[in-house]
Amino acid sequence: MTAHAARDGLLVPPGHGRTLHTPAQQVTFKVTGEHSTVASSFEVVVPPGFDVGAHRHIRSEELFYVLEGELDVMAFEPRVRSGDDWRHWESLDGRQVVRATPGTVIVVPPGCPHAFANPTGEPARMFFQASPPPDHERYFEELIALLDSGAATDAAAIADLRNRYDIEQLTPLRHELS
Repeated sequence: MTAHAARDGLLVPPGHGRTLHTPAQQVTFKVTGEHSTVASSFEVVVPPGFDVGAHRHIRSEELFYVLEGELDVMAFEPRVRSGDDWRHWESLDGRQVVRATPGTVIVVPPGCPHAFANPTGEPARMFFQASPPPDHERYFEELIALLDSGAATDAAAIADLRNRYDIEQLTPLRHELS
């Protein structure tokens, strides 16, 4: 008879988890690949002026749940991927960018272009889940290091980073430091 070691569950109390801070973004790791084979989960504070830029993933699936504040969001293939501002895109069936408020859920299947931005003067907070783990964990660590370097955003370095982590950037990432 073979006994299998039971794996303990994970409980992360409010305010806990490893947090990465930068003037451009704050990410708190809630569930990592160390604890889940299905998805990594994060709490993300999106400051005013932050725009992740439209992008897509070939392998990853994502889920966003707005907890506080407002975000402009899109999750569709546009009629035309034109210009560097995804907020003017429209889907083949007429969907457009929407203002997401608390309680809004966005599910993004692999291959689907998507984006979020905070156009308001107040921070927004969202729960974010990426599957499979741990790519987004490593991506966030490296992105935060780039954005927190104090230098101007290095577009080539961010493009290389995104390519390594299954992110095809369609419009630029933007952030305004207060």
